[in-house]
Amino acid sequence: MRSSVLAPLLSLLLTAGGHVTGEEVDKKPNFVLMMVDDLGIGDIGCYGNDTIRSPNIDRLASEGVKLTQHIAAAPLCSPSRAAFMTGRYAIRSGMVSTGRVQVLLFLGGSGGLPPSETTFAKRLQQQGYTTGLIGKWHLGLNCEHRGDHCHHPNQHGFSYFYGLPFTLFNDCVPGEGSDVLVNLQHSLYNLTLLLGLGLFTMVCVRVLGLYQVSLWLLVLFFLLSVAAAAVWIVPFKFLQTWNCIIMRNQDVVEQPMTVETLPQRLLAEAQNFIKRNADHPFLLLFSLAHIHTPLFKSPAFAGRSRHGRYGDNLEEVDWIIGKVTETVDSLNLSNNTLMYFTSDHGGHLEDSDSLIGQKGGWNGKYKGGKAMGGWEGGIRVPGIFRWPGRLTAGKVVDEPTSLMDLYPTLKYLAKDTKPDRHSDGFNLMPLLEGKVARSEHTFMFHYCGAYMNAARWHPPDSGSIFKVHFFTPNFSPLGAGGCYNTKVCFCHGEYVTQHRPPLLFDLYHDPSESHPLMPDTEPRYAEILEQISRAVERHEQTLEQKETSNDSASSTETVRVQNQMTWDRILWRPWLQPCCGTFPFCGCKENATHFKGFGFRMWRFGHGAEIRPATQPHRDNFSTSRKQSPVSPKGFKPRNLNMGAERSHRLGNRR
Repeated sequence: MRSSVLAPLLSLLLTAGGHVTGEEVDKKPNFVLMMVDDLGIGDIGCYGNDTIRSPNIDRLASEGVKLTQHIAAAPLCSPSRAAFMTGRYAIRSGMVSTGRVQVLLFLGGSGGLPPSETTFAKRLQQQGYTTGLIGKWHLGLNCEHRGDHCHHPNQHGFSYFYGLPFTLFNDCVPGEGSDVLVNLQHSLYNLTLLLGLGLFTMVCVRVLGLYQVSLWLLVLFFLLSVAAAAVWIVPFKFLQTWNCIIMRNQDVVEQPMTVETLPQRLLAEAQNFIKRNADHPFLLLFSLAHIHTPLFKSPAFAGRSRHGRYGDNLEEVDWIIGKVTETVDSLNLSNNTLMYFTSDHGGHLEDSDSLIGQKGGWNGKYKGGKAMGGWEGGIRVPGIFRWPGRLTAGKVVDEPTSLMDLYPTLKYLAKDTKPDRHSDGFNLMPLLEGKVARSEHTFMFHYCGAYMNAARWHPPDSGSIFKVHFFTPNFSPLGAGGCYNTKVCFCHGEYVTQHRPPLLFDLYHDPSESHPLMPDTEPRYAEILEQISRAVERHEQTLEQKETSNDSASSTETVRVQNQMTWDRILWRPWLQPCCGTFPFCGCKENATHFKGFGFRMWRFGHGAEIRPATQPHRDNFSTSRKQSPVSPKGFKPRNLNMGAERSHRLGNRR
């Protein structure tokens, strides 16, 4: 009798348990992607640095999977980030250059990630994810007029954006010098002086009666002087106003931005985005402004490291990563959240001065750095994945992987099976979970601007990684390890040396690329060059194929890829310049009410003062209406997340 009663009850409990388990399995994971700017692989403890403290990043590696051969698709910001977002080499989206300028230089330019491109954010948004980008974008803004926002993060799949549509660079801080077309600025300055001196001389000659100078000639020289001065002063001497701004979605909320409080505000936004979306699937790309120059001077971290201001900044980065991880864990999201840490490319070796010392990163044993084409130091970056319960803690993967692999990996985990365009990345999950031992990247290609600079081959029957360089940048001065005379290396003309036959290295035995292989030292020399040559040819054939747009909202159509890095797209155009006032009188600050909304308070956290933000509700589903206000949605009540003495405030809004 008792068994006849218990049997149905036991069956019911098993059925219910199975149902719960099924729901957990079917639940889509969250994604927190954290990208540092210009971070060298040798700067992190878990990658061999024993003098800079990075306990929070090291913890991610010890609790997850560390990739030792994680490769950026380009050694500079804009092309690397374009490839990361789209899962495709930057040349496919036109985000490459054939000349000196290899990144976007002005927010008022028309170049950027084309609207026809598809990012992983757009794909996940179509799968029901709330998507957010906090921090640096640097992939363009407008196309034809101010406010069309054709390149804006909102148009590329991010429901919510807060941060820098451009980047942090020296012009953002008075006294730090300039990063933008310095040689051109000097030429325009000298031209202005010459024209002004000529005008002054002719006026003196006419006034003193030494020669009868035509009045029309004086007027012409005056106009030329004014024009030369305007061409020099307006675009370049107001760069802090034009480029150094903060946007919330499509509204400029600060122009120029206050750099001193930027790290705290970006961290606050990242934490609050996670909290607001804890109950449904979300993607957060936290693109830090660190560790690009100018370096921050946060008092809480000043003098803490053994490596000057750069080390202080890096330890601040580690603390920020720790706070984001703490937020995920405190909300009990860790078992359903894939966290990822990386850099967009290697450290900038040439960036230093006599007062601060080295301001760029250290790339460990690898040769080269930022903007040095295919040299390993500029493209090999940290790659750490943490997902408790899904990924084995402490696992190390030595196989070739790419930042472009994030696109297909996120699609796979979000159960996105819709047709897509050609991808250069591969789903990493089989490798991360240990289901396969080898990477699908048999070949990888390395660009310097628009030019094929190097390529690597991982033979299926060998542990070696063979890499060839078709040309290399000319370091200066002679014998240096970088392009110190020009501050960055270039990819064309007299700035490079062509190699025929190409330089060949075995990265497995020579990771620092110090000893080129020769026919008498490598038995497979001819085979290696032949295999790589054929792979390059096959790859270039895919570049010639017609591209199609696969947005779900539109029919498939042929898209002509246009170069986004030409001079006419890079240079400043007044009608494209974002402005929070009436152009050209642009200027605003996140007002006192707004800062009060963040509720910054000073707390002790061991070594110094911690700035903790109050929680702040925001809309994450962007509306194209310009009337949208970034205050709390009607009826929204923030939950008590037990994150300390934080209080919710309504944000002030400044247009």
